[in-house]
Amino acid sequence: MSNSSFISTTIPYVNARPHLGHALEYVQADCFARFMRLQGRDVFFLTGSDENSLKNVIAAESEGIPTRELVDRNVAYFENLTEQLKLSQDQFIRTSVDPRHIAGASRVWELIAANDDIYKQSYEGLYCVGCEQFYSPAELVDGKCPEHLVPPELVKEENYFFRLSRYQDRLLEALKSGRLQVVPKSRYNEVVSFVESGLQDISVSRSTERARGWGIPVPGDPSQVIYVWIDALTNYINALGWSDGDDRYKRYWEDAESRTHVLGKGVTRFHAVYWPAMLMAADLPLPTETMVHGYITANGQKLSKSLGNAVDPVAVIDKYGIDAVRYALLADLSPFEDGDFSEERLVQRYTNDLANGLGNLVSRVASMVGRYRDGVIPEASGEREEQDDRLAQQVADTITGVTASMERWDHREALNHVGDLIRASNSYVDANAPWHLAKAAKGGDEAASARMDTVFLYLAGAIRQASLLMLPFVPESAEKILKVVGEENHRLVEPSAWLDGLAGRAMERPEPIFPRLDVVV
Repeated sequence: MSNSSFISTTIPYVNARPHLGHALEYVQADCFARFMRLQGRDVFFLTGSDENSLKNVIAAESEGIPTRELVDRNVAYFENLTEQLKLSQDQFIRTSVDPRHIAGASRVWELIAANDDIYKQSYEGLYCVGCEQFYSPAELVDGKCPEHLVPPELVKEENYFFRLSRYQDRLLEALKSGRLQVVPKSRYNEVVSFVESGLQDISVSRSTERARGWGIPVPGDPSQVIYVWIDALTNYINALGWSDGDDRYKRYWEDAESRTHVLGKGVTRFHAVYWPAMLMAADLPLPTETMVHGYITANGQKLSKSLGNAVDPVAVIDKYGIDAVRYALLADLSPFEDGDFSEERLVQRYTNDLANGLGNLVSRVASMVGRYRDGVIPEASGEREEQDDRLAQQVADTITGVTASMERWDHREALNHVGDLIRASNSYVDANAPWHLAKAAKGGDEAASARMDTVFLYLAGAIRQASLLMLPFVPESAEKILKVVGEENHRLVEPSAWLDGLAGRAMERPEPIFPRLDVVV
């Protein structure tokens, strides 16, 4: 079986600067990609920007500037955020300028049309520009879009339609067989219910006039542009150069062990229904999973550019540092449900878990190894005790627990498992009290000296495993800790080998890895 995997974020509209909700999705996908690499898997991690939407055109008009100018300016904010968050993406795709995307989207259209799955008709409906979606009256809340809380506009025009209704049975088979997974179960149930209720054909083009000439032209009909979903969704395979016969497409999509999209609940339908149906029509492989996250909220309301309550993630990073922000998003917020964010909570989690937990452990152990063993990790000697076995078992249980949690796309649960190991390691320090062993050893107690050797080796092993497991979540800090124990390997160490290669390595006390934070007003 192939060892390759594909994982992506959605590509956000660039009608405004990014907010903290974008940061959440970025770091979620990044931690999953990094963990796969930690397991030794060959991963392609994709993100990018959706630049051809009507939202971008309208935003540019409101500023009185050309759409190209607005898009190029705002894309830079998103690219900067990926850098600030230390994402490990392999590519950032731009849908308005990447020639492979433009060619690939056009080619997908042609394949679907050749299958007689695209036709033209006049249409009238209620359209939300914010969602780039038509709504039925029954889907509105008090006459407003349920996402953006504004009334949709009535639009009437002649467009091309995709025969989504033709794929209802095939979609249900893919969903119910597990060939196309939707996580969590609640979102899966929503998708199945939506498909079972009966699928309607969907509009897949817009008039060039209404799009103000912005977008990818429909092949053979310059009076229409490809509507956002055939355009935007195809970025996932266009980035891999599928229409050019690029080897990366075969490696990371066609033959990949997994093809995963990480996305917000507002676009579930498009990724779990429309996109797979389009791939079926084009006779291309489906994604294997869609992992659907909730929203970051403020007082229970979704953070949104259009709602005016967005939080600037770069400003939060500037205040508290990258790993404090990444940790708060991944350790404090549910991977699947909505969750309120606060800077007070960020500082509290950082202080309790990182500064007082992992940072304190590393500082204590490095300091004592420096003081009592000249800064060198010793070989274990003397009798192994029951508490040594318990720590070894905790290491094994943590690796198993983190792996299982990440396979379920639950980063918060995974970090809870790492927290168990950190707490067990700090308790192991207190139970063995190396400072007392050192005093006894200084008085000639050889058994105490041997015991101290074992304790320090076991603690070095626990620190190595904890920092390796933290790499996907707080990469900068985890890298610093790995250097403390002289570890250059970035692969998970098997539980049976958790002490291998550590004895004889230098262990120097670092500068504070998690310096004190206070809430910045």
